[in-house]
Amino acid sequence: MKMSKVFIVVKTYPTLSKKYDELVCTAGVLENGSWVRIYPLPFRKLDYENQYKKYQWMTLPLVENKNDPRPESHKVEDISKISLGDSIDTKNDWSERKKIILENGIIYRNLDELIKKANNNELSLAIFKPTEILNLVVKNTEREWNQENLDLLKQKASQYSLFDSIEKVEREFLIVNKLPYKFSYHFIDDAGRKSTLMIEDWEIGALYWNSLKSSDNDEKKAINLVRKKYLDKFSEKDIYLFLGTTRQYHGWARNPFVIIGVFYPPLEKQLQLTL
Repeated sequence: MKMSKVFIVVKTYPTLSKKYDELVCTAGVLENGSWVRIYPLPFRKLDYENQYKKYQWMTLPLVENKNDPRPESHKVEDISKISLGDSIDTKNDWSERKKIILENGIIYRNLDELIKKANNNELSLAIFKPTEILNLVVKNTEREWNQENLDLLKQKASQYSLFDSIEKVEREFLIVNKLPYKFSYHFIDDAGRKSTLMIEDWEIGALYWNSLKSSDNDEKKAINLVRKKYLDKFSEKDIYLFLGTTRQYHGWARNPFVIIGVFYPPLEKQLQLTL
C-alpha cells in the first residue's frame, strides 16, 4: 500500500451524494508541488482526531480514482490508515505556507490558457493569480438539500441504528446546513478577460454562518460581513485562487472551473531605499 504525504490546501463546503453521503472535496500538494484531488472523502465519518484542517500535512494510502477522468484524482484505499501531520501556521507573513504551495507550483495568470489545458485533460487543479478582483457576487439559491438525497441518508441512518448507538448514528448523519446563497468572484486576468466563478471553499460557508449568528440572524448584515472580508480586507492581501474543474464540465465546457480555495497571504513589504 503506497502512502502519500499531502499538504491540504482545499476543503470545499459539503454536498450530499446518493452514493457517498456527505462529501467534502479535498485537494492538496505533494512534497514536489504537484496537485492531488482526494475524492470521495467522507469528512464526518473520519475519526475525530482525523478530521483534518486546511494547511495541514496528511499521510494517506492513495490510489488513482479510475472512475474520475480528471488527471489529479485519487481516492483513499483504506480510511483507517490516514494519519495527520503538522499544521503550518501564518508566522513570518505566511512564509512556510507560501514556500510549500508556491515555490514548486505553477502560477497561472491567463484563464484561457488554463481552460485549454483542462479541455485537453492536462490538468483539473491549478493556482491562479487574478490581475484584479472586481466584485463579490451574491445570488440566492435553494435553501434545502435535495429531498431524495436526504431520504436516502435517513434510510441509511435507520440501518446503522440496528448495530450502533443512537449517539453514534446522530453524530455520523448530522447534515451540515445548506448555504442559501452562492458567492462568486468577478475578476480580470492578465489578458483583460473578465470572468465570474463560484467560490466553493469551506471557509466562506463557515464565515457566512458565523456572521449570521453574530448578526442576530440578519442575512443582509451577514452577507455584508462576508463581503467586507472577501472584497475589502482581501484587497489588501496577495490573493491567489485555487481553481478546480467540476467533473460534470471537465474537458468540454467553455469554462469548467470553480474557485475551490482562496489563498491570501499578506503583501510583501517593499524595502525602502535610503539615499
